[in-house]
Amino acid sequence: MNLRRVLRRAIKLPMKKLGHAIEDWVAGQSPFGNSSIIDAQAFEWVERLEEKSGVIRQELIALLSGQAYLPNIQELSPRQMNLSKADGWKTYFFFLLGHRIEESYERCPETGKLLDSIPGMTLAFFSVLAPGMHIKRHRGSYKGVVRCHLGLIVPEPRTAVRMRVGDEMVYWGEGKCVIFDDTHKHEVWNETNSIRVVLLLDVHRPLPGWLRRVNEAVLGLAYYSPEVRRLVRIQRQWEAQSSALTNQPSLSRGLRGGRRA
Repeated sequence: MNLRRVLRRAIKLPMKKLGHAIEDWVAGQSPFGNSSIIDAQAFEWVERLEEKSGVIRQELIALLSGQAYLPNIQELSPRQMNLSKADGWKTYFFFLLGHRIEESYERCPETGKLLDSIPGMTLAFFSVLAPGMHIKRHRGSYKGVVRCHLGLIVPEPRTAVRMRVGDEMVYWGEGKCVIFDDTHKHEVWNETNSIRVVLLLDVHRPLPGWLRRVNEAVLGLAYYSPEVRRLVRIQRQWEAQSSALTNQPSLSRGLRGGRRA
């Protein structure tokens, strides 16, 4: 190990620990503290989303039935390669840190209307997990948001499609929201023969006074991030090219199936 690497590690590790300590303090100022799993009733829009989940599911199935291909997460964000290199974690973006994907709103208009009604939303996409997929244990990068999964397609047996967040195990239910802090390490499995789909959302973490304003400013600056702009550009390129693939077998063939052999 050379001297430069030793010095970099000597500086990076304490700074990382300090950063996590600051994040934990900030989380402690929110109404639900630094919990891994958050009470969904803390957000007024959850009831509305769950009530309309059938409409969202219909638009999702129509989308999957008409598409042979959705982009893998690592095609949009190479940073995700360490989580999954397989062709099995697919995405369909609606919104990303201030960037609205108009084509997605047009394809799924009722879903778009519901998303527009959610205050403080910073991220929204369909997350499609193929049969047999495993997403390695990882953590999110920013404590200023919390994450919601609305279950849309959840195959049986439910115990075979699950997520561990911190020390807690989550089993999705169709039409039900799970809200969690994704900076707590989490891991996902789909050990069935069918796809699992959730509508994934990030929203502002509720914070008091000046912390809320600082958080809004940080998230506002993320709009200009080169990584975010690149992801939006690739998503829009995919939209422009996807019509050429619609005559191939659709993704909806993974909607049915039993337990993995």
